[in-house]
Amino acid sequence: MNDVQTTAQTLIPRDLDKPLHSQLARFTHGVSPASLAGAYLDWLTHLALSPGKQQELLVKAVEKEVRIAWHALRGPFDHCKPCIEPLPQDRRFSAPEWQKWPFNLIYQSFLLHQQWWHNAASGVPGVTAHHEHVVTFATRQLLDIVSPSNFLLTNPEVQAATLKSGGVNMVQGAQNFLKESLRLAAGRPLPGTENFRPGKEVAVTPGKVVFRNHLIELIQYSPQTGSVFAEPLLIVPSWIMKYYILDLSPNNSLVKYLVEKGHTVFILSWKNPSAKDRHLGMDDYLKAGAMAAIDAVSSIVPGQKIQAMGYCLGGTLLGIAAATMARHHDERLNSLTLLASELDFEDPGELGLFIDESQLSFLNDAMANKGYLDGKQMAGAFALLNSRDLVWSRMVHDYLMGGKHPVNDLIAWNLDATRMPYRQHSEYLRHLYLKNDLADGHYLVDGKPIALSDIWIPIFALGTQRDTVSPWHAVYKIHLLVPAEVTFCLSSGGHNVGVVNPPGEGVKRSYQIATRKAGARYIDPDTWHASMPEHEGSWWPALEHWLHRHSGERVAAPAMGNAAGGYPVREDAPGRYVLAP
Repeated sequence: MNDVQTTAQTLIPRDLDKPLHSQLARFTHGVSPASLAGAYLDWLTHLALSPGKQQELLVKAVEKEVRIAWHALRGPFDHCKPCIEPLPQDRRFSAPEWQKWPFNLIYQSFLLHQQWWHNAASGVPGVTAHHEHVVTFATRQLLDIVSPSNFLLTNPEVQAATLKSGGVNMVQGAQNFLKESLRLAAGRPLPGTENFRPGKEVAVTPGKVVFRNHLIELIQYSPQTGSVFAEPLLIVPSWIMKYYILDLSPNNSLVKYLVEKGHTVFILSWKNPSAKDRHLGMDDYLKAGAMAAIDAVSSIVPGQKIQAMGYCLGGTLLGIAAATMARHHDERLNSLTLLASELDFEDPGELGLFIDESQLSFLNDAMANKGYLDGKQMAGAFALLNSRDLVWSRMVHDYLMGGKHPVNDLIAWNLDATRMPYRQHSEYLRHLYLKNDLADGHYLVDGKPIALSDIWIPIFALGTQRDTVSPWHAVYKIHLLVPAEVTFCLSSGGHNVGVVNPPGEGVKRSYQIATRKAGARYIDPDTWHASMPEHEGSWWPALEHWLHRHSGERVAAPAMGNAAGGYPVREDAPGRYVLAP
């Protein structure tokens, strides 16, 4: 019997699963088909067993058909008020051409049907919250594919442009499509990205690499003022991005801005992992990453506490480091700044739709052969979160209108893809997103749990209003996690534009800010948002004022590196790791 079982196991190896899932992931952008099917089966089964919900949907369908029919009868003869308005963030039908018959009828019919499908996908008794969110999201994505704005015959803006140009826009659009298809097939970079090379046009703030290990390079920036604040500033960006988003062109570099204000700035540059780094985990990123950088800064600027700043998951990692240091009574941190960073992942927004047991198993198999998650897969997943603006609107602009999106520094940076090691990616998704161990006090460092409630240093937390990666309501939960003083700032913009938000004219920006003293009562995020005054302009000066307030006197600038302490100057910024493909 044992021989038969052994033979059967030999003939049907489980290793067949991983290649299949790996190939599927290429076409699904890493989304598990089983997870999606399970969500729809849960929804469909409960809907079939809910006659009350079915009757409600039938009534709504009749009401909407009557509304659009009445609007159709009046539309050609009367400039009547639309029977449905697009959501504030939906700009597809905002042009004047859409308000003329029959296009007003077309887009309003689409919006009514979209609203009905939202009603059908949500509020079905018995469906789990996660599955309801998945079905709602996926249904919206499918409907966006057939939006009237995506087709020549139903898009009056495209028709007007075609008549005006004599069809030249369509010819240009066809050329754009052909060029883009050939570029993607050949694996060539987007034209224009060569104008934004790190160390040449971007990431040009003068500095030196003063430390390097198998995972990070540490850059110390040269002082630009006669004296500097005594406390150095260490910036830890997310490992899913190249660090120079915070040091883009000189006119929108946060690093340059802070250096010119008199701060001694260090920044961590992550190595882009390859297959041989598959074994690296969250502990490696903590110890060889954030903690190694803290040790280096402490040696280069001895006797001074550190102002620590993290962006996105870099802020999450710094939160882990700060809690670990607090457990060991390590008081080297003076303050903590978290830019669009979550410490509680219970409600991570639409990104959480991709996180469940089926999804993690599928992703693990997809990463198994390469030993890492490819940056293009991540980019595809993020584009899916905002496909209306990042996919369909771009296709209409490029392929129907015949336009071209100019490449700027932020777009070039976004296309400079990064990877994540197999083990580390699996660990952070499971322990942070799926199980929410960090917020719940179950996250282990050296085999023992850490507690965010041990953090008592002042915190500056930034949320951005249109963030689909780190929703600002989730960032705001810092108020529930730490007893320390928290200054919360809410900026206009999204996950990137809301952070890369330099002072200047010509761009409308705003922010809200308030400080909760240690031990003060809790205010919920919506009440906070409704009651706090709005300030025009960039939030960067507010951040610098906060850093200034938590700094000591100004002193002579420290030396670059500390050769005697094991941190010699190795080479000019931006270093090697950021240049590696």
